[in-house]
Amino acid sequence: MKALIPFIGVKNLKNNTFITFMLTSHYLAPKSVRLKDIHSPSDLRPLSIPELGIIAQDIREVIINTVAKTGGHLAPSLGVVELTLALHSVFNTPKDKLIWDVGHQCYAHKLVTGRQEQFSTLRQYKGMSGFPKFSESEYDALETGHAGTSISAALGMSLAKDLKGDKSRILAVIGDGSMTTGMAFEALNQAGHLDKNLIVILNDNEMSISPNVGALSSFLNRKMTGKTISQIRNHIATRLREMPGIGDNILSFLKKSEENFKCFFTPGMLFEALKFYYVGPIPGHKLEDLIPTLENVRDNLDGPILVHVLTTKGKGYKPAETQPGNYHGVGPFDVKTGIPQPTGESVSYTKVFGDTMIKMARTDRRIAAISAAMPAGTGLSGFAKEFPDRFFDVGIAEQHAVTFAAGLALEGILPVVAIYSSFFQRSLDQIIHDVCLPNLPVTLAIDRGGVVGDDGPTHHGVFDISFLRFIPNLSYMAPKDEDELQHMLYTAISHHSPCAVRYPRGAGEGVTLAGDLKKLEFGKGELLREGTDILLLPVGNRVNPALRAAEGLQKLGIDAAVINPRFIKPMDGDLISFWAEQTGRVLTIEDNVRQGGWGSAVLELLSARHLFHIKTMLLAHPDHFIEHGPQNTLWKNSGLDSPAIISAAMELMKRG
Repeated sequence: MKALIPFIGVKNLKNNTFITFMLTSHYLAPKSVRLKDIHSPSDLRPLSIPELGIIAQDIREVIINTVAKTGGHLAPSLGVVELTLALHSVFNTPKDKLIWDVGHQCYAHKLVTGRQEQFSTLRQYKGMSGFPKFSESEYDALETGHAGTSISAALGMSLAKDLKGDKSRILAVIGDGSMTTGMAFEALNQAGHLDKNLIVILNDNEMSISPNVGALSSFLNRKMTGKTISQIRNHIATRLREMPGIGDNILSFLKKSEENFKCFFTPGMLFEALKFYYVGPIPGHKLEDLIPTLENVRDNLDGPILVHVLTTKGKGYKPAETQPGNYHGVGPFDVKTGIPQPTGESVSYTKVFGDTMIKMARTDRRIAAISAAMPAGTGLSGFAKEFPDRFFDVGIAEQHAVTFAAGLALEGILPVVAIYSSFFQRSLDQIIHDVCLPNLPVTLAIDRGGVVGDDGPTHHGVFDISFLRFIPNLSYMAPKDEDELQHMLYTAISHHSPCAVRYPRGAGEGVTLAGDLKKLEFGKGELLREGTDILLLPVGNRVNPALRAAEGLQKLGIDAAVINPRFIKPMDGDLISFWAEQTGRVLTIEDNVRQGGWGSAVLELLSARHLFHIKTMLLAHPDHFIEHGPQNTLWKNSGLDSPAIISAAMELMKRG
């Protein structure tokens, strides 16, 4: 339990006596309470700081041992354990809403909000999501997965509560990486302008501040957010406003003096300029600093507030602390050594992309690479090391990345923008307006095209065919294997107009990579198998499953032709139309949603050529968001694996 101890506070000027305050002490000897005893945040609130420290140790142990088996976002979640405990201890969640930007750091949050029994199923098929999920808990205030959304949503929720007369608090926890998104600053700007109650927690795991400055800053902010100081500040402000003529001028001077004093020790000037009350930076792993500061913020401050918290990504697990980038998102690993478990898989598409970029850049100095805060995830770490002057990490700013690439292209550079498919969604206007309209030689390397597995619906790249193929001037390719990927990249760079290359997450087909890069014949597909009964028309990573399906159909007496289109746009209309007429039946297969995808493009082609007699069937993902799970399972569920292709082909054959 917490104890009350006397503390001599402020001298009473009226009767020359001292006012004695009773302050809460969090420093009692720890009892035997452990994580298993925590069923909801209400179980945290009576605990002392030493007791919460024990819970933090338990949480780290559970996270490390679980992620070692399931894979997941290890370093981000280890970095916010104490912050999570402090927030749930101080604020009245779930009435007070806690929003995790991106959401990949929510494992501790899940463990203290009634989901310990389900935690072993983290990121497993039909198990617990690795991100906040409405269906899992009332404590998950916003379903997230992309960076920079928390402050906007929190501001909207805060204003809605204000309209309803609800006095509960809204808190957005956003990382320093997410603060690079334009959307975050748009939200900060509006929040400061509206001057409504909102608490933003900046989880900063990159800024380096010396211990002395950090300690002084922590002391200053605990004192400057205290109830007595806040009351004095408000009392003085009220009296000065009552003084005609000079009161406002004095008040303005005092406010600037306080801000300058704080900014001398802290990096709060930017947020103060946005009209946020800045608190920090405070050490994010010291509960004895976090909890009193958050209590003062809760009890004594109103309006938009930003609390700057310094944390260590991967805290408590040495391999993750020393190499946080490598442990941001990991597969299963050995806890003792931190070494990933061997997969036995072929080289990944991402690695082939990175190696090909290096190979091309060695012979063409115009080639540059752009990443949106994911050089390792997109395979560009090697490129960045070898060509530091031609590698640009713009932060989590996909819109800026594309227009920045357009600027490079205007001056004769050949930029390649490597971003995951699900994150390219954010830059659609820039692709249309800044790259394709002026017809600039920018290459979009669309990693993770198709379902990605355990990260789930926020990360599945199943929309890019639909939202890119309609754009004029943009050519669009998808390789059947990792060898074709390197040739497509070379073709895109050599084409000198906007090009996109889509490739999937994970291992390639295990084919031998050609040593020399070659230009593909632009807009031409590849006939892989002749046939008389049906045309299988897969795209990208569905080509090889379609070939295996054709072999299975052959055993059933069905002769299937197979075309590798290579180009989603411009489509090889002559090749496809010829074999569609030869067989009379076309079955399209794609790792994309059905609406507006590859199959739709084929139907448009057949319609334009008046081939209305051709019988068609489209295999694609259905019109709903796809849950998390192994890629093979998700392809099977959507009818996109070889057995499903065989079944669909047989059904199409029955149509006469």
